[in-house]
Amino acid sequence: MPRFFIPPVSGDIVTLTGEDAAHISRSLRMRPGEVITLSDGASIDYEAELIETGSEVTARILSRFPCKAEPQAKITLFQAMPKGDKMEFIIQKATELGVSVIQPVLTSRCVSRPDDKSMKKKLERYQKIAREAAGQSGRGIIPEVLPLVTLAQAAQRLPAKTIFFYEKGGARLASIITPEDKEIGMIIGSEGGFSQEEADFLAEKGAYTATLGARILRCETAPIAGLSVILSLTGDI
Repeated sequence: MPRFFIPPVSGDIVTLTGEDAAHISRSLRMRPGEVITLSDGASIDYEAELIETGSEVTARILSRFPCKAEPQAKITLFQAMPKGDKMEFIIQKATELGVSVIQPVLTSRCVSRPDDKSMKKKLERYQKIAREAAGQSGRGIIPEVLPLVTLAQAAQRLPAKTIFFYEKGGARLASIITPEDKEIGMIIGSEGGFSQEEADFLAEKGAYTATLGARILRCETAPIAGLSVILSLTGDI
């Protein structure tokens, strides 16, 4: 069933405009009487019947229920900026898997170092990708993609249980993550990985150094693998 995100609902009639209305009316060719799923972005879903379609779409809410697709663990991905469009891929797939927040980070070995103007444009694109991926995968929230920060700034907001995936090895995730963990941070490097100084710094800040196995993963593969294992250990996969 098609899913669309809307602002918090106060009544039983909802109006959709812009791209959502165009998608319903032109792309999906839906007509009055058909049913769609709406989400308020706060893990509440609504089953709604279309009343009118066109440049604006109106729908009547039939029922409300908690979204069943959200993981029990809130996971923040601290992702060092990769080259090209790899961040777009990471955001899309991490959103599908269940990440809650994505924090781009600038580390010493990042080749991509966008200025403020460029990063502002990227953030608009990134948030749109997160929104589309959240709708496609049935999420109850749209993960927030935060502005770019340095590693030192990111370290000030690490969850108590934060995993730092280091290419030189570390502990197995099964020895760190438990089903009781409700808030988890995950730190992933760029193409060049992390310097020894950065690894030592993160360890001093309380991050758990972990490994994803003996194979060296690309920077766009590591967050997907890490999220999958973590969500399995918390019982969300």
